[in-house]
Amino acid sequence: MLFNSTVFLFIFLPISLLVYFCVGRKNGATARVLLALLSLLFYAYWDWQFVPLLLGSIIVNYVAGVRISKLINSSQLPEAKSNLIIGLTFNLALLFYFKYTNMIVASFESWTGLNAGVSNIILPIGISFFTFTQIAFLVDAYQKKVSEYKFWDYALFVSYFPHQIAGPILHHKEMMGQFTKQLITKFDVQNFAVGASILVVGLAKKVLLADPIATFADPVFSNAGMGVTPTFIEAWGATLAYALQLYIDFSAYCDMAIGISFMFGIRLPINFNSPYKATSIIDFWRRWHITLSRFLREYLYIPLGGNRSGHLRRYLNLMVTMALGGLWHGASWTFLIWGVLHGVYLTINHLWRSYFYERHNIAVHPLLGWLITFIAVLIGWVFFRAVNFTSALLMLQSMLGFAGVAVPHAMIDFLGPRWPLIGSEVWSGELGGIRAILFILVVLAGVLAMPNTQQIFQSFNPSLDKVQEGKASVSFAWSPNILWILTISVLLALSLNRLGSDSTFLYFNF
Repeated sequence: MLFNSTVFLFIFLPISLLVYFCVGRKNGATARVLLALLSLLFYAYWDWQFVPLLLGSIIVNYVAGVRISKLINSSQLPEAKSNLIIGLTFNLALLFYFKYTNMIVASFESWTGLNAGVSNIILPIGISFFTFTQIAFLVDAYQKKVSEYKFWDYALFVSYFPHQIAGPILHHKEMMGQFTKQLITKFDVQNFAVGASILVVGLAKKVLLADPIATFADPVFSNAGMGVTPTFIEAWGATLAYALQLYIDFSAYCDMAIGISFMFGIRLPINFNSPYKATSIIDFWRRWHITLSRFLREYLYIPLGGNRSGHLRRYLNLMVTMALGGLWHGASWTFLIWGVLHGVYLTINHLWRSYFYERHNIAVHPLLGWLITFIAVLIGWVFFRAVNFTSALLMLQSMLGFAGVAVPHAMIDFLGPRWPLIGSEVWSGELGGIRAILFILVVLAGVLAMPNTQQIFQSFNPSLDKVQEGKASVSFAWSPNILWILTISVLLALSLNRLGSDSTFLYFNF
C-alpha cells in the first residue's frame, strides 16, 4: 500500500485514526495492539506471504532482546554476548539471503558461464529498514539502553506503518517511551492539522515534482544501459534530474511519514535537512538520510574503532563503513562503487580539514565548497542510478564532453557558428527540449533557496529533531490561517488530480 494511493488516503488512514483514537479513549494498551495489527495489515496489502517473515523476525528479536537484557542485568556478560552474536547473525543472514543471493548467483554465472539453478528471490519490501531497526535494538539491549516492554509494544515499534517501508530507521530508546504514553491516544486537533498539512506537502512533492522530473532521467539512463551514448546535455540533465528526483521522492516519503505519525501524536526523527545545500561531503552526510548515517556511525564505524586508533585506521574504518553502506542500498557492484566513492570523498574531506584548515587555517569559500560538493555528489549518483558499470562510464564520458554537446533547437539559431559543438536535440521528456531544462533548473533553484518541510513546520515540533539552520522565515512558516489553508487545499487538489496511476517511492527498492 502506497502513501500516494487513494486506498491509503481515503480508506486505510482514516479508519486507522478512527479506530486508534476511539479505542484509545478507553484503553491505550488495546489501541496500541490494534495499531500494530493495522501495521501488519498495511504490510500484508503489498504481499501477505511475507507477513510471517516480518512477524517471525519481530518475535525472534524480541525474545533475543529480552534475554540479552536479563543476562546483562544479572552480570552474565559472556552469555549476553553470545546471545547478541546469535541475534545479529540471524538478522544479517536473513538480510543477506533475500538481498544478496541474486547478486552472488548472477556474478557466479557471469564469471563461470555455469547455470547455478537458483530461482530469482523476491526482495521483501522494507526488509533493510526493519532489520536495521532490530539490530539497533539488540545492540542497545546489550549496552543497557533498553528497558523491558510488552511484546505488542515492541511489535508496534518495528512494524509501525508510517516508517515501515522506507524508514526512517528508528531507535528503540527514542520511540518506546512515546508509544507507552497514555496521552498519545488522546486526539489532538493541532497535531492532526499540522500532521495532515505535512502529509499534503509530502504528497505534493512526490506527485507534482518527483514523478514528473523522473521522465527526464529514466530514458537517458535506460538508453545508456542498452549501450546508447548520451550527449553532454542529456547526461548532465538526466543526472541532475535524477539527483532531484531521488531527494524529493525520498524526502517526500519521510515528510509523509512524519506527518502521518504526528496525526497519531507520535514524533519520528527527521531524515533530511536540505542536503544539496551542503558545503562539504561531511556536511552532506549530516543532512542526507540522517538516520542511516547515525546507524552506520553508531553500530559500524564506532565498533570498528572509529577514530580512536590513529589516522590510518580511522580512514580504513571510514572506507569499510561507506562501502557497506553502499551495499546496504542494493545488491549491485554499482552500489558498492558508490559507497567506496563516498568513502574516498569523506577521507579527502577529513584530510583537508585536519591539514589545511586545522593546522594552517586555510578555509574553502562556502560557494566553492558547495560547488565541489554538489558535483561530487552528482558523479556519485551516476553509479547509484546506472543499470551497470558500463552504462555509468558512458554517462560520465558524456558528462566530460567526449560525446559532443547537443543543445535544444531553440538555441541553435541564436548560437549558430559561435558554438562549434552544436548537435541536434535528442533529449525529450514530458515538457520536451528547453522547457525540460528550465523545469529542472527551476526545481533546483527551489531546493536551494526554499526552506525544507521541517523548517516550515518547526514551530510545532512535529519531529524529534531540530534542523540545523533553524526555523523558516515568517513568510514561509506554517500557521493555521486562511492563506495556509488555501495553499494546502490547492496542493491537495493538484496532487489528487495526479493520482491516476500509483508510482512507488524510489527507496522501496532498497
